[in-house]
Amino acid sequence: MRIALIEHSAGVGPAALEHWLGDHAVSWHSLHAGAPLPSLEDFELLLLLDGALSVHDERQHAWMAAEKRLIHQALMMRKRVFGSGLGALLLAEALGVRIAADPQAARIGWWQLEKDPQSRQSPVGRMLPQRLLALHWQREHCSLPHGAIGLYGSAAAALQGFVWQERAIGLLCQLEADAPSLDERLQHAAADLHLPGQVQDNASIRDGAPHAASANATLFRLLDYLSGAHAHMT
Repeated sequence: MRIALIEHSAGVGPAALEHWLGDHAVSWHSLHAGAPLPSLEDFELLLLLDGALSVHDERQHAWMAAEKRLIHQALMMRKRVFGSGLGALLLAEALGVRIAADPQAARIGWWQLEKDPQSRQSPVGRMLPQRLLALHWQREHCSLPHGAIGLYGSAAAALQGFVWQERAIGLLCQLEADAPSLDERLQHAAADLHLPGQVQDNASIRDGAPHAASANATLFRLLDYLSGAHAHMT
């Protein structure tokens, strides 16, 4: 499978996603935001990573409008799309959702995910674990896109994951986080820990690193499903 991956910020890379890509991609290339975007013919699966930006930052970052067009076109061409954090918000916006910016509502740290009751309506939802501890690094939130099925919620935010037509998945939390990437993010985004909202301290966030392995395994199951033949035929 040919995969295009877009990174949005320094310190927020693929993390554990690299292990899955090494096992499943025929070819994949990573693009930093602002670089020339791939054409629709270049990929079957588009991966959108998190980042320290807002979906409303098009004035400051002119490349964002072009990326939003690519996401919308990929959906219309029945490509598969996966978004994490900022990537999930960009996906939700492409599906018609208005993204809420609340300067008082940062959610940074580890919270337990609980499966959304709606998840039983989706084959991918039915195979997910009922509970899972996951890293949240959120400054914006969104509602469920029309036609999508909720996968997870948490005490930090009611919506933490969704699937749309079994070929597009968005996760507001970061299941790809691992210990090295967590250290890197804390180094690059130390100022985020002083934002107003539900924000854990540095030590508490580092203490959650042992939970990354189970979160990674769940992410890999989601991507296995998303990249399977059924997603192409839905």
